[in-house]
Amino acid sequence: MTALELPSDASAWGTFVTDRAGAGLAEARRISDELKDGSSRTADEVLQLWNAGDIATANASTFTSLLAEVHPDQEVRDLAEAQVQAVASFLTERGQDRALYEVLAAVDPAGLDSQANRLLEKVLRDFRRSGVDRDEATRARLAAISERLTVLGQEFSRNIRDDVRTTKLTPEQLAGLPEDYRDAHPVGEDGLVAITTDYPDTVPFLTFASDREARHQVSYQFNNRAWPANDPLLHEILELRHEQATLLGYDSWPDFDAEVKMIGTGAAIGEFIDRIAALAEESGRRDVATLLARAQADDPSITELVTADAAHYAELVRREQYDVDAQAVRRYFEFAAVRDGLLSVTGRLFGISYEERPDAPRWSDEVTCFDVLRDGMAIGRIYLDLHPREGKYKHAAQFDLVTGVRGVQLPEGVLVCNFPRGLMEHSQVVTLFHEFGHLVHHVLGGDQEWARFSGVATEWDFVEAPSQMLEEWAWDADILQSFARDDAGTPIPADLVERMRTAKDFGRGYLARTQMYYAALSYQLHRDRPADHVAAVQELSAQYSLVKPLPDTHFQAAFGHLEGYTSGYYTYMWSLVIAKELFSAFDPADLFDPEVAGRYRDEILARGGSDDAAVLVENFLGRPYSFDAFGRWLNP
Repeated sequence: MTALELPSDASAWGTFVTDRAGAGLAEARRISDELKDGSSRTADEVLQLWNAGDIATANASTFTSLLAEVHPDQEVRDLAEAQVQAVASFLTERGQDRALYEVLAAVDPAGLDSQANRLLEKVLRDFRRSGVDRDEATRARLAAISERLTVLGQEFSRNIRDDVRTTKLTPEQLAGLPEDYRDAHPVGEDGLVAITTDYPDTVPFLTFASDREARHQVSYQFNNRAWPANDPLLHEILELRHEQATLLGYDSWPDFDAEVKMIGTGAAIGEFIDRIAALAEESGRRDVATLLARAQADDPSITELVTADAAHYAELVRREQYDVDAQAVRRYFEFAAVRDGLLSVTGRLFGISYEERPDAPRWSDEVTCFDVLRDGMAIGRIYLDLHPREGKYKHAAQFDLVTGVRGVQLPEGVLVCNFPRGLMEHSQVVTLFHEFGHLVHHVLGGDQEWARFSGVATEWDFVEAPSQMLEEWAWDADILQSFARDDAGTPIPADLVERMRTAKDFGRGYLARTQMYYAALSYQLHRDRPADHVAAVQELSAQYSLVKPLPDTHFQAAFGHLEGYTSGYYTYMWSLVIAKELFSAFDPADLFDPEVAGRYRDEILARGGSDDAAVLVENFLGRPYSFDAFGRWLNP
């Protein structure tokens, strides 16, 4: 099996997109027709053909979803978006094909093994959720809704990606920022400094800038991205999702969405959000009181905390009360060393190695490529696209490039982030470990017979758990000292890491409440579909968040997870509950214990979506998961 050969000529990308996507879709259609040709086939033969169709469809869709978000050429991004729409239309058509459904429904599961049986159950469920059993008019409406939602979702995401705003400030308003940040933001001909809404600009500014007015200006622009353009799109998206759900017999979109997740029902989402909010109430209010007291020490006229100030005063509290200065910490985390350290740590932990492939064609010169090897044999390939550029996806995520299928094709994945090219904050190091967890899950879970179960193919509210657990390796002193060094080569001091670990406990309750605000927003906008999003979001902020947004800001317009996670943003915290349980199996004094690490790799990551997440977790822990470890973490 060989890796996907990407174009080496910049002018060939457009043809590559249309040819590969077209070939994949044509093969998927041919296989669907073959399944319906009336031939007598065994149950296994039917499922093997279906699997071949899944592979062909994935080969048409995964790379186009990636390139639509990362390719530097707008024309290529547009071509990729068009192919994403074509794949979505095909999947809708396939899901409503009654003749095809009847072929699968007629399969006798008696002779199938457990994995084939699981595949059949999932496929038949997908047909039902696509409306295959509805009348012709309903199926036509569902198809129209699906096509429209694909277009709306692309436009919603594109508006966020392309709306890069700039705040012009005087050089004095950069007081408090690290020297390398100020060097990277020189004074322009107008005597002002430009701060954009890209993450490497905004996040450090809101953390370190001492000028409160300047922080508010930058935060205002950041929280108004894609406004007002995304407001009508979001209204239409929510209404169409609700219509889709009700046409399929569900009471609401959250009910439809939750059916295929661990949580099970829409009502359970709301119950979970309120449970976590209550658990975090006491500690969260203590955190905010501490932040407010620190803000009032600077300005006694401040009577309440706003989001634009929270990160800055949290940084000051950690610096002054815990002796952790994030700027001093930054000098130990040079990007290239962090990246290499991450590869070393995960290689040792999971028993794999990485071989850089500088000869491999990429879509940008800043992208790096590595083959992933186990016992000297290639098991996949990864691409790291880690710095911002114009037209690129603005958040951090792992994208599939190739779906791994045993004996057919190796898994390939891409990590897309927006980190600085020089020094990193430790929080960014933690984020890199987190996102890399998705990437290694995709590769290690990519050795599956059935494409449906390959890689990160578990229930969506489990997906974050392995990545959240991997963050723990970015907080261990011995591990950090293996790659975190200053310009003189001095490793980060162990006592500093210990203070960092103590300081990270501060703000836990406040941050949990913030997450529940985001989760409630995603859930209740979908459940209630309010006519006035601004008023609804303000009400949810008052109910769940412990700090107020700046006036006249519109967070929901740039909340990209409303497109991907829809009503399920709660999944981050649900996954964290499980992540704390998973980590409880490791000895903090020996995070590389080969027995535990190997069992985790084989029982959780390598299994992909081949079993329910609850079963995978129970097999690894030797017991069902609970809230116990999470409760101890939230209220130590």
